[in-house]
Amino acid sequence: MSDTVLEVVDLDVRYGDAQALWGVGLQVRAGETVCVVGPNGAGKSTLVNAIAGIHPASAGRISVSGADTTSLAGHRVGAHGVAVVPEGRRIFPRMTVFDNLVLGAYRRGARREHKATLATVYDMFPRLAERTTQLAGSLSGGEQQMVAIGRALMARPRLLLLDEPSLGLAPVRVDEVYEAIERIAADGVSVVVVEQDVERALAIADRAYLLGEGRVVASGPAAELRDSPEVRRSVLGL
Repeated sequence: MSDTVLEVVDLDVRYGDAQALWGVGLQVRAGETVCVVGPNGAGKSTLVNAIAGIHPASAGRISVSGADTTSLAGHRVGAHGVAVVPEGRRIFPRMTVFDNLVLGAYRRGARREHKATLATVYDMFPRLAERTTQLAGSLSGGEQQMVAIGRALMARPRLLLLDEPSLGLAPVRVDEVYEAIERIAADGVSVVVVEQDVERALAIADRAYLLGEGRVVASGPAAELRDSPEVRRSVLGL
């Protein structure tokens, strides 16, 4: 499809002799929000890392806007318009909020537009504008997640990957993060959310994939998947 931003076909990923993903397929269209849910150990983070070029695929194909990125290193995947907010945020605690953010503008086009993008990030997260000269390590967990999301947006991505964005955050901060995700999607960025907060992820997603033991066991419109027996049993415990 011409509007396909991400296509994953028959993806296998291994860690040494242990296989983590088996024949995974996934598609994300332009401006679409897709969530990937599943129990712990299902392979959700492995999938994000493979798409981002952080962990190599052992079989299958990954393409971004029609370009084959399967064998590319992370920085080269980023050059195709992919940005990732990793699990655990991984900001630079001894650098200021401002310096963390501008590090995200590594793509050539993003560097040219970094002032305008920074203004957008500060508008989305006013708390970061108030703390622009503060060391990132002194921020709360929710504020650090805002820095991580803002840093990814500084690359002006077409595809944003978020790995467990609500992990360890207070409920009010989770609300703020998800409001930002909805705004990012409304601006036309395709979004993939890998999430432990299944209810929240399904509420904002257009479509969803359920992983189980490294395989896609169900997929479809998010509202339908929310009520499916597989999701209710395996991740909601109902």
